[in-house]
Amino acid sequence: IAMTKELVGNYNSAYGFLQLFGILADFGLYAIAVRELSRPEQSTRMIGALFILRLAGVCLSLGTAVLLVWIIPAWRGTPLPLGVTFASLTPFFTLTGGIFRSVFQVRYRMHLVFIAEVLQRILTTALIGLFIVIGIRGTTDTRILDLALIIGSAGAFVYFLLSFLFVRRLTSIAIRWDAPLLRELLRKAFPFGVAYLCIAFYRQFDLTLIALLRPDFELQNAYYGIVARIMDMGFIMPTFLLNSTLPTLHEASMRGKDTRFLLGNTFLTLLLIGSISALFAAFWARPLTMLLTTDSYLATATRPGTDTALRLLSIPLLFNSFIIFPFYTLLNLGKWRRLVSSLLLGSIISLVLNLLLIPSFGFVGAAYTSIIVHLLLALLLFPQGLKAMPLRLAETSVMRLALFLLILTTTLAVITPFLTSTLFAACGLAAMAVFLVLMGWALGISRLFPDGRDTLSK
Repeated sequence: IAMTKELVGNYNSAYGFLQLFGILADFGLYAIAVRELSRPEQSTRMIGALFILRLAGVCLSLGTAVLLVWIIPAWRGTPLPLGVTFASLTPFFTLTGGIFRSVFQVRYRMHLVFIAEVLQRILTTALIGLFIVIGIRGTTDTRILDLALIIGSAGAFVYFLLSFLFVRRLTSIAIRWDAPLLRELLRKAFPFGVAYLCIAFYRQFDLTLIALLRPDFELQNAYYGIVARIMDMGFIMPTFLLNSTLPTLHEASMRGKDTRFLLGNTFLTLLLIGSISALFAAFWARPLTMLLTTDSYLATATRPGTDTALRLLSIPLLFNSFIIFPFYTLLNLGKWRRLVSSLLLGSIISLVLNLLLIPSFGFVGAAYTSIIVHLLLALLLFPQGLKAMPLRLAETSVMRLALFLLILTTTLAVITPFLTSTLFAACGLAAMAVFLVLMGWALGISRLFPDGRDTLSK
């Protein structure tokens, strides 16, 4: 509302450009941190080493990003270089503070992360909301864009500061240079880092390619960038679930325990999350766009819009469940070479298709590329994951999930024609949230969620 589409496109392009460098900065350290910190006797020493590696990776990766954005010819004279410079502080503080998140996750103190995350969002939303309060509408002033990016960085600093203060209450942190331990952690993180980098390349590099290949990239990424942020949320929920399951799975597999029930419940939960996200994106693409943007972002008879991209990308949201599950199971077993080979193939195909389709079709070409690559990787990786670590599905759980999704699909299809305004869309979303909770309780959906102790005892 506050900025023109061109400035919104620069806002989305700045964060889109930094995403790949953020993944490179992490390089699998978070996944390793969750696994290694599950051993309490080494937590103090391990946190310090992980913090050093994370800080070094963040400075090197984000410093490279800022340098590159200033020398790329296509972006000279645009607000993007300065915008990326300001925005780079957001992943700097988020990633640096994110290493503490692994402590909260292992200690089951995720409410502390919740507090830090919510306070960060309250701060950034309130400060950016002041633009609207003081009457800024559709501005072309790039100073407002820069200020919005600076506010985002301030929110990330609050997240980092609170995470640091909270972690000090749980454990001591010994930040010492321990060369053998640093080398060991880098060696363990390498497979995760390469795999994550491949995922980021086929999943998130399209925003940057649009900015490089389209002269109208500001408008293109205004429409598409909003959906990319929604997709990030849809992708991160299954990842968070698997990071929570990883310590139990690793411990059980090392002891030779039967993990089929745990894997089965985990996969069904992934499928549940992916299916719900995909169904809402497919059926409610237009109402969700009205809620998150203005009417000018909706598709018209002559051009696609944000709702077009959201509807198309509902398919990758579903297929992601069949990719991320074998991703973690294969990494858990150390079978990363075959996994990385498949992901590298997907990245290459994604790059080639985007180079062919984006110049002519813009973000719609990027969306079709995402569909093709996710389908291909699901067909390649899911059979590998099942072969490496077979899962066991309870018949009642499968039937319960199928009935839940059938009722949800029918309900969304019936309600969609009535969501013709922002008010109706907001009311419909609130009603569906209550409906999902009640239906989940009635069908016993919570029994699908993986519980390491119950599952392994079976």
